[in-house]
Amino acid sequence: MYDIEKYDQAVDVADAIRALENDPDAVVISGGSDVLIKIREGKLAGCSLVSIHGIKELEGISLEPDGTIVIGPCTTFSHIANNEIIRRYVPMLGDAVDQAGGPQLRNIGTIGGNVCNGVTSADSASSLCCLNAVLVLQGPQGVREVPISAWYAGPGRTVRNHSEVLTAIRIRKEDYEGFGGHYIKYGKRNAMEIATLGCAVSVKLAEDKRHVADLRLAYGVAAPTPIRCGKIEAEAVGCEAGEELADRIGKGALEEVNPRSSWRASKEFRLQLVEELAKRAFKQAVLNAGGEWNA
Repeated sequence: MYDIEKYDQAVDVADAIRALENDPDAVVISGGSDVLIKIREGKLAGCSLVSIHGIKELEGISLEPDGTIVIGPCTTFSHIANNEIIRRYVPMLGDAVDQAGGPQLRNIGTIGGNVCNGVTSADSASSLCCLNAVLVLQGPQGVREVPISAWYAGPGRTVRNHSEVLTAIRIRKEDYEGFGGHYIKYGKRNAMEIATLGCAVSVKLAEDKRHVADLRLAYGVAAPTPIRCGKIEAEAVGCEAGEELADRIGKGALEEVNPRSSWRASKEFRLQLVEELAKRAFKQAVLNAGGEWNA
C-alpha cells in the first residue's frame, strides 16, 4: 500500500506549476522510481503528488541548429542509452545511465528525477558535470537556467524551488565536440547497485593527439554532492597523455574530494577508488578521443 493524500495529473508544464503553487507540500513525480520507494518506506507517507508523466514537451532528445543537445527531463534512462544523438555525441552519458539499477528501473526512471533528487550517487550526475550541463527551470516567476555547477545545494538538495519544474537539460556543442569521455561506476555488485563511487572523465586532445587541451574530472559519492576537480583539471592542460599524467591526476584528485564512510564503504576505501578510477577513466577517455597513450 502507498499512503498518498492526493494525486494530480498535470496536462502541461503550466498546469504542474499551478498544482505545486496550490500545495506547498506536494511532490513532483514522473517515473516514480525514487518517490514511490520513499512513500513505501514512510519517508513521504501521506504526501500529495503532482505527476508530470506523459507531458510530451518534457520527453525526448533533440539537436538544435547550433549543436546544443536538449534532453527532456521525463526521458527514461533506456531511451537515453539507446538514442542516436546520445550515442553519437555524448556516449559517456548513455553509458552512465545504462548502469542505473536494472532493466525495470531504466525503463521507468528518468534523468530529470535522477538530478532533481539531489543525491551524490546519481549515475548521470558526474557525466553531466563533465559536460557542463545547463538545467532549465520554469516556475511562477518565469524561466531560469542553472549550470549544473550551481545546481546542488547540499546532500539530497538542489536549488529548484518548490513551484518550479525542470523542463530541459541542455548540453552545448563546445562541451562535447572533440571530447572523448568515459564513466566508471564501482559497486559491490555488477548490476542493480547504488554506486559506491562514480567517476567520469572527459578529455579533449591537442592536434598532435598526444597532449591534453582540456580535461574534466567529476565524481559521485566522493563528497556530499557531485563534484568537479578543478585544480588538477587545470594542471593537466598541456601535459602529455600517459601513465605519468594518469598517476598525477589520480593523486591530485585526492586533494579535492571529501568522501565519507558508510555501510557501503569506508572513507579510506573510497579514497583508493578516487585515485584508481581517475587513472582508468582518464586512459579510456584519451583512447576514446582518438589519442595516443604514452606508457
